[in-house]
Formats: sequence, structure tokens, C-alpha cells
Amino acid sequence: MNPVAHTAYMAPRGIRHVIAAGLGALALLSCGTTGGNGPDPDHKQPGTRGSSGGFTTRYEEPSPADRAPASLLRSRRLVETTAASLNSLVAPDQQITVVGRSCDGEGSAYDPQTRRIELCYDDTAEDRALFQNAGRRRPGDDEAAAVATETVYHEAGHALIDLLELSLTDRQEEDAADQFAALMLLRSGPTGERQLRTAAEAYELSTTAPDTTDSRDEHAGNAQRAANHLCYLYGSAPARNKDLTATGRIPSPRATGCAREWTQVHAAWMTRLKPILRPREDISFGGLGGPLGGIVKPLAPNEVRVSFNRQALTPRSGPLSVTPLKGDS
Repeated sequence: MNPVAHTAYMAPRGIRHVIAAGLGALALLSCGTTGGNGPDPDHKQPGTRGSSGGFTTRYEEPSPADRAPASLLRSRRLVETTAASLNSLVAPDQQITVVGRSCDGEGSAYDPQTRRIELCYDDTAEDRALFQNAGRRRPGDDEAAAVATETVYHEAGHALIDLLELSLTDRQEEDAADQFAALMLLRSGPTGERQLRTAAEAYELSTTAPDTTDSRDEHAGNAQRAANHLCYLYGSAPARNKDLTATGRIPSPRATGCAREWTQVHAAWMTRLKPILRPREDISFGGLGGPLGGIVKPLAPNEVRVSFNRQALTPRSGPLSVTPLKGDS
């Protein structure tokens, strides 16, 4: 994936979280105009929450160079679909806006000052070209849309960490945001699994480009991020993803621990989200039919009960009680 400028230095895709408030404001101003094209008026999309809280959506008018990727995102209602999926899981009391816009190379990001997730049309064009240049299926629209979906969920992870005021180091936050993206995709079953595979492939393809990563980058390397996504995928639904071990994309030593690794990742995020989880709703996740298929239900304070198809696994840490529900085997 082609390197993109972000804040004041060069970095590959993934350097997309605006941390410093001053830099975030400057980044917003730097791509606030698009050659005379103003933003579309704000409008609520079907499936999004009202102005009192939750994820809402809008698109800005693209720059002339970004019309094709903007049309792709609009035609697939990608911004609306991801926001609706987020709103089906959590009910935050503050509004977070997911905005499709031209960013002139700044990179997709979450801005904590405005509580906006900015999905850049130019990022989608670069992702499309990445797969085309690798000889993948033409024209690469499905792949670009999958990567954009993972991007929105990654930035939503940052937004929720900010909203919940979680105490994480920069590296821990980036890892947690990647894990939240995996969680959201795996909630969608096989469709989300395919999208997670594609996002992992994008990271793998990016490792073939010259390394321009700045030493200040708090993300894991692209190869590591790809490996993590694939491990979560295999851990959530091994029966559907046997090829990942057969082909060696996940080394055998790690593959044996992916189910437990995914359980711990999922449990950690459900604990963090407990204050804003939608009440009285079962929350589907990862690979129904696999060892981790099941439901999570908010219970008493400091408790989340997980029903597994085959077994109950207790995470290493966190205030969780993970037990089989009545009737589980």
C-alpha cells in the first residue's frame, strides 16, 4: 500500500489516529477544502441514531480526483452500513460522526476534538490500486470496500477508547483498535471473515513496498498486523478457515493458541464496552459453528457471561465470569 502523509511525517496506511489535539485541528483544516467543492449538507442515514448519541454518517463532496472512490463507497452504502452495525452493538451517549471525504493524502483518522471518523476517498483509491497491481480480481472494488470497512471499525475502536477514557499506551491502543475491527467484522459471520482476510492481505501486500515507517509510529508492523488478523479469524472459526494452517499462513505453533487468543481479545473488548453495550440484546460474534460461536449477555456489574458451542474458556485477566449457560455442552 502506498505510503501516505499523516500529521507531520510520512507513514504507511495505518498511521491514521490523530492523537495531539493541535495536530488534529491542523489536519482537519488542511483537508477542509476540496478545490471549491463544499460538503454535502448534514443528513441522517437510515439505520443511524439520532443526534443525542451513537454513530451518525455523512458524505462530503469529493475532489475531482476522488470521484470514483467516493462513488464506490456511496453505491455500497459503506459508511451507513458500518455505522448501523456499530449502533447495533453499542449505545454511546455522545455522537460520533463517520464522514466520507477527500483528505488529500492525510489518511483516514479519528479526530478526538470533533469526534469524527474520517474515511478518506483517496485511501480507497490507493487500496484499489494495491490489489490491481498485485494481479487480483479486477477492478478491485470488493477488496477496496473490505479494507475501507476494516478502517472504519479500526477508527471506531479509537473513538470508543476515547469516549470510555480507557488508560492505554499508544501501542496498546493501536493493537486494541485492530482487535475491535476484527471483532466487528467477525460479528458478521462468513461475510465479515472474508473482509478480515482481505484486510490482512492488504497489510501483507503493503510489506512488499519500501519501508517508510517513521520511528514514532505506534502501530505494529504490517506483517504483524496481518498475522494477528489471521489468527483471530482462525481462532473464531477454525473449521471454515483450515486453509490458513494448511498453507502455512499461520505457523503451527501460533495456530494452536489462536482460539484462546481470540477468546481473550473478545472478552477484553466486551469488558471495556460493558458501560455502553445495548441492553437486553444478545450480541452475536465470531464464527457460529466454530468453537467460539455463541452469545454474550450483559449481566450484573463486573460480569459478562459467554455461551460457547463447545467449551468455556476463562481469559487470563479482567473482571469476567465466563461460564457455560444452561444447556451448553
